[in-house]
Amino acid sequence: MVINQQTPFFCNADFCYIDNGATRDYCDETNTQYPCNPNKGYYGRGPIQLSWNFNYGPAGENIRFDGLNSPETVATDPVISFKTAVWFWVNFVQPVTNQGFGATIRAINGMECDGGNPTTVQRRIEYYTDYCNQLGVDPGPNLTC
Repeated sequence: MVINQQTPFFCNADFCYIDNGATRDYCDETNTQYPCNPNKGYYGRGPIQLSWNFNYGPAGENIRFDGLNSPETVATDPVISFKTAVWFWVNFVQPVTNQGFGATIRAINGMECDGGNPTTVQRRIEYYTDYCNQLGVDPGPNLTC
């Protein structure tokens, strides 16, 4: 099964596409362990929107796909796509879940925090609290990053 960027994994306003369609390339050229392929883009793909060469490289090593030279695999192979989401969650998000929802926002997309995009952060918090209310669970403390 091949998924294209118009195929949603989950749709609810901002949470719609497997490829964020970014025009900016998230390449950290100072990262020599996972150097960027100049012909590839490391923007958000997959259910958790894996971004940056320093994530595509180790995710690829762990899951056994060429993350640096074939980052588009995260958007075209549903098994790899969800494996990268689980890999990212286990390595970066799960360790901070006891610190509140704000810590998960920072772990998933820290660029939004500290004034980077307060509107998006607020929207995430609103979605989260709405889901918690629908499920009848307490959203807990520390909602913002």
